[in-house]
Amino acid sequence: MNQDTKQKVREFYDEIGWQQEEDGCYQNARFEDLRPVVREYIRRTRLRVMGGLLPKGRFLLDAGSGPVQYEEYKTYSQGYHMRVCLDISILALRAARERIGDHGLFIVGDLVNLPFREDSFDGAVSMHAIHHLPLPEHQRAYGEIHRVLAPGRTAAIVNGWYQPLLIRLAEPLIGLMRRLSGRSEKRKREWLGEEDPAGTFVQKMTPEWFKREIGSMMEVELKPWRSLSTRILRWFVRPFGGRILLKLVFWLESHFPRFFAENGQYPLIVVKKPDNVQ
Repeated sequence: MNQDTKQKVREFYDEIGWQQEEDGCYQNARFEDLRPVVREYIRRTRLRVMGGLLPKGRFLLDAGSGPVQYEEYKTYSQGYHMRVCLDISILALRAARERIGDHGLFIVGDLVNLPFREDSFDGAVSMHAIHHLPLPEHQRAYGEIHRVLAPGRTAAIVNGWYQPLLIRLAEPLIGLMRRLSGRSEKRKREWLGEEDPAGTFVQKMTPEWFKREIGSMMEVELKPWRSLSTRILRWFVRPFGGRILLKLVFWLESHFPRFFAENGQYPLIVVKKPDNVQ
């Protein structure tokens, strides 16, 4: 990973992303919709990760763990003896230690150069972490997670697609709603004195790129995690009727998994390591 990029990501999360505000939420929560109307949908999508993991094992790797900030995240390792949290942010690891205590081991490390022997883990999760790498290094990150998995075990990885179909369809409607409401584009937050900063480095992939570059080197399965982006949730899901709408969306995601896995915002990528690996 480019050292300048890595340093920028680390500084963002140490100085901004993993700083807690007065309500107990992390600054990074501004990328999530925390309104009550979407709470149950968000909770159920986070628990979908369990469907990509075998339920029990000795060690679970949490690659790019952050502070394990949501209660649902803690459930991923409930059937494992120990959760090994790896992150480049010391602040995140300190917070993770406070949340999971003796159930965790906490290691400062790099996703593209995992400091573990092959076949070390009975499961792995990675939540919104690999997209902080330059796209050419995504393949190496997936390869590293695959390498440290024990034969016959799985990893559950959540990342975002670059401009998926549902987002492309929604954007013109959002633009129209914004004009009708008289709301202008929000100014991006200034960070470290840069002009028009994006906050932290993010580079996303397309399903076609993923199948070509990752699917060709290991066994993977694409499932829906959450098809609606935070932007869509905030614009289209209103307090009146919003819960019913999201129950329908969750049902559709569950019954048409291939479509929503490839055309929604966030796929659940299940990496499988066969028993017969040489």
